[in-house]
Amino acid sequence: MTMDVPREARTATAPVSELAVALSMNPAPSELRLSGGILVLLAGLAALGALATNIILPAFPQIGAGLGVSSQELGLTLSSFFVAFAFGQLLVGPLSDRFGRKWLVLGGLAVFVAGSVLCALAGTLPVLILGRVIQAFGACAASVLSRAIARDLFDGEALARALALTMIAMAAAPGFSPLLGSALNSQFGWRITFLVVAGFGLALAQHYWTSAGETHPADRRASLTAWAVASAYGRLAVDARFLLPAVSVSLVIGGLYTFFAAAPAILMNGLGLTAFQLGWYFASTVFIVFAAGFLAPRLAHRWGQRAIGAIGISIALAGSLILFGSAAAPALMPFTMAIALYLLGMGLINPLGTAIALHPFGKQAGLASALLGFLQMGCATIGASIASVLPLQPFASLAVVLTAGSALALLVFLPVALRQAQAEIAAESGDATPHG
Repeated sequence: MTMDVPREARTATAPVSELAVALSMNPAPSELRLSGGILVLLAGLAALGALATNIILPAFPQIGAGLGVSSQELGLTLSSFFVAFAFGQLLVGPLSDRFGRKWLVLGGLAVFVAGSVLCALAGTLPVLILGRVIQAFGACAASVLSRAIARDLFDGEALARALALTMIAMAAAPGFSPLLGSALNSQFGWRITFLVVAGFGLALAQHYWTSAGETHPADRRASLTAWAVASAYGRLAVDARFLLPAVSVSLVIGGLYTFFAAAPAILMNGLGLTAFQLGWYFASTVFIVFAAGFLAPRLAHRWGQRAIGAIGISIALAGSLILFGSAAAPALMPFTMAIALYLLGMGLINPLGTAIALHPFGKQAGLASALLGFLQMGCATIGASIASVLPLQPFASLAVVLTAGSALALLVFLPVALRQAQAEIAAESGDATPHG
């Protein structure tokens, strides 16, 4: 005799997350609500790379003294991370489009934890660099798949809103991590920071395992042949719908990472802040990103994503010009004002430009996200390298990189913004033919 178990009882005995339930019903993109659990997941995955870098910045003097290396040599831990992060994404994206997101997320987090532990145990600079490279390969998977998962679940304005709210949440990690890193370093030494980061990776893996399901269904999987991947990257690289907004966002984000790399030398060596004060300085920038993240989807809903994206880059350029104008006599107040404007502009263009770039490529969200991430880390590497080799003081070098990058970003993004204006004119005149 077979006893039927009520559906409610079966559900009670097998708890399933809100995200997993929603995915099992296969909702169309943008129909799924951005819950707290989804937000924490996306933000944690997106913030992992920045967290791993920012938390160790205040400890650079102690790391250098402990390993017997100079600050310039220690800079290799940043550049090696950026390079590995950039190229690793190109592999992760196609793999996730072929095999799905789940196991690549979990595998990437496992690799990240292993690299973090190796960094904590490092006794020489080469071992520390190796650990950072391993960290980067794990973190790049998390970063790529945070955007790909967002594109799997959301579309249009909902995608822009999801990315903006994710940016708000993820800003807390890299913003407050230098303060946490400074406190940990002063109490327990620099090695503990890597163990804390490893613990964050484990917690994120646990959250993903218990709350998320596969967001990339089998019927949307892409081919993984070398020719298919190369062809797909090639098509994206010449598709203006992707390339123009992606390059614009990447140039601004590259400037942000250049700021992260240059900040300790400028604020501690040049302007006299202590490591603890540097941590508070980074923490205060979080509120600017919060404001931008709240404004971006609301302004975009009123005036359009492309128009607000162009305004965001213009604000970042204004901050860069203030920085450039004060380079002859560096001071904390002009520097803070300039960086605040740059962060506000970055907070507008980042989610909106990302949404514009990924929107047309829902079936290849992993690959498109990977190429976007590659461009961002490529710009970060180039920007940090240029800033380090320019025969100028760190303050002036940063000003040159930010000004040149944001000006180029605005120039590249203008055709994207004009396309919206042309579409609005066509709509008003009754012309249904698309322009641009």
